[in-house]
This record gives sequence, structure tokens and C-alpha cells, in this order.
Amino acid sequence: MSRRDALKAAGLAGAALSTGAVSVCDALASADAMEDLVSAAKAEGQLTVIALPRDWGAYGVVIDRFKARYGLTVNELRPHASSADQIEAIKAGRGKTDPQTPDIVDLGMSFASSAKEDGLLQPYKASTWDTIPEAAKDAQGYWYGGFYGVLAFEINADLITKMPRDWADLAAPEYRNSVGLAGNISSHQAVQSVFAAGLSAGGNVEGAADLGLKFFADLHEKGNFVPIIGSTNSLADGRTPILVRWDYLGVGDRERLEGTTRIEVIRPRTAVVAGVYVQAISAYAPHPNAARLWMEYLYSDEAQLAWLKGHCYPIRFADLMRRGSVPIDWRERLGHLDHEGYDVDPIFPTLKDQERARDIITNGWDDIVGVKVRCQPAEGYLGPMSFNNMEAPVPQQPI
Repeated sequence: MSRRDALKAAGLAGAALSTGAVSVCDALASADAMEDLVSAAKAEGQLTVIALPRDWGAYGVVIDRFKARYGLTVNELRPHASSADQIEAIKAGRGKTDPQTPDIVDLGMSFASSAKEDGLLQPYKASTWDTIPEAAKDAQGYWYGGFYGVLAFEINADLITKMPRDWADLAAPEYRNSVGLAGNISSHQAVQSVFAAGLSAGGNVEGAADLGLKFFADLHEKGNFVPIIGSTNSLADGRTPILVRWDYLGVGDRERLEGTTRIEVIRPRTAVVAGVYVQAISAYAPHPNAARLWMEYLYSDEAQLAWLKGHCYPIRFADLMRRGSVPIDWRERLGHLDHEGYDVDPIFPTLKDQERARDIITNGWDDIVGVKVRCQPAEGYLGPMSFNNMEAPVPQQPI
């Protein structure tokens, strides 16, 4: 099955990609509406975003281009906030005009669905709405996918010499004090990591969350799991030399750290789980027009191609390919999901599957795994430290 066929089977490409002809009148009306939106956004003067690390899929480039194009100030709050953190930030902004209240959120799909049900989001359909696959958007426009990647093992190859090839390998004794999650347990990335581990352990989508919790409980018991929120820094300095992370982040690290730290990005042989991150506007956005303009920009060809250049797949990828908008010399980068001569089609969990997994994992982690996943110390690593009575020293020798 080709990559395009795999995406079609996953419901992320297909009939939604067909677009009809646009009349001259419709085009003029759209241009007028866009001009009015730009004027209204400029009158607000600023946009407040949250949970957009500048090294995630070229978000830094996207933000800077948006600012340059429209002359708005962009307040960047808590770049590493989880999906749950963002929802709490929306709730805290009710009835306030504080610039610390986010206009826009970037969430895992299940979190966005719950936020809609709780009245925390407002609908808006960007002008490229019809080119976003149906499976990746709320029909009423409360949220829609922006980009996606797959979970992989990002590895410090200066410290780890025997590469893990699948989830079960992470339990090997040579990986003691080595395996980390790139997010707290309420984050979409961490939830999907546990879910994927459970799928690999033989679970179906209904039972994967429970088996995933048992998998990480076993890693903790063996001393392999390091209960800190892993990052590029903890990977490079050896605290989490094996990090379960979205592949596009690992590939980006590999480029940035070339010459200082050797990075391998290994796609597991089984349970290759893809994750869609969705964009939405807060129901209490202090700058609603700037938020709508941001959505228009994110779903433009320019921003979607910036995401692609940042190693993740933009949600309008199939449409861009169909129209010949992806530069020919970029095609090789689209092969970064294939590793070691094998290619398993990614699994796109349904919204129902994601919501079930999120509830089971976030509610069951403390009792079943029994360790808190904590932030890294602000002062940096000061030698062997204990997290919940588990020693997590930096490996001193290559494994």
C-alpha cells in the first residue's frame, strides 16, 4: 500500500480533497471578507497563543511570518503546556481581558472534543475548510487538525549503542534509567505513547490503554523508566537517552544537534500510532478577530508547507500534493517515516478510541504505574536524583 493509500484508508485523505470551481463573485466576496478580517485583527493589535514551542514543526517560523505579514504582536505563553494545561488556561480566562488569556489552543483531538462539549471553544471555518479531511475536523468548525506525526524512539546514539527496535525492547536490562516520556501524563503525546505501548503488547483499541499502563508499570519496576518530563536537553545530557516522542521532533533534533550529539530516530516495528494535533479558538478569546486571522494563516499553503518543512505532515498534505504545491526537492523528506527497510502503515485512533484511552490512562496512572512524572529541576541536573524513590542517574558509559 502506498503512503497516499494508507492515508486514504485512515480517513485522512479522499473525497474531501475535491474542490469545486469558485465563481468570480465568490472570490471577490472572500477577498472582501479577508480584508475586513485583517482590519479587525489589526485593530485588536495582538494575539495570544499557548503551547507552541518554536522548535515544534517550525512553529517559530510560522509565528514570525504571521507577525511580519500582519504587524500584530504575538504573546507566546507556556510553550510546553499540555493539552490539559491549555484547557485550564481557557477556564481561567472566563470574563477576563488579561493578555495572559489564550486566544488559540493546540490540542490533542480528544481534548478538543471535550472542550467543545464544555463550551470552551467557539466555531470558525477557515477559507480552506473544504480541503481539510472530514475525519480530522469538527463538522461545526469548533476544531480541526493542523498537523500529524507518528510516535517513535528518539535516541542519544552516543550513549545507546544497541538500538531498541520495538516497544518490548524498552524493557531490556541494558536500558535501565534510560526511557522517558516527552510530556506529563495529561499531555496528548504521553497518553498516545502509553496507548501505543499497549497496542504493541497485544491489545486491541479497547484494551490498549490498560495494557499500556501495565507496560509502563513494568518499566518502572525494572528501573528503566525515568519519571521526568523528557526533552531535548534531557536526551542530550543523558537523563533520558531514549525518549518516546513524535517523530518530527526527533528528526528536528537530529538536524539541530548534528556535530554535538548523534541522534537516531527509530520507528517501532509494531503499533505505529499517528497523532493529529488540532487548532481551536477559545470561547473567551480576548482577541477573536486576530484568532480567526491566525486560523486563516495556519491553513494557508504557506503555513502548511512550513509545517511540512518542519518534518511533520500538514493536515492539508494530500491537497497540496494533488495540486502540485509540494516542491519536488522536498519529496525525499517525506520518506522519514520509513526505517530499516520496513514500513508499517500508521494507525490513526478514532476520536472515541482517544477519549477512552485518555480517561483510562490519566485516571489510572498513579495507582497502576505508581510514580509521578515530574518537571525537570529548573537549576539543571545536579547528579543522581531521586524521583518518587526511584534513582535516575545520568548514564556514565555508553550502553
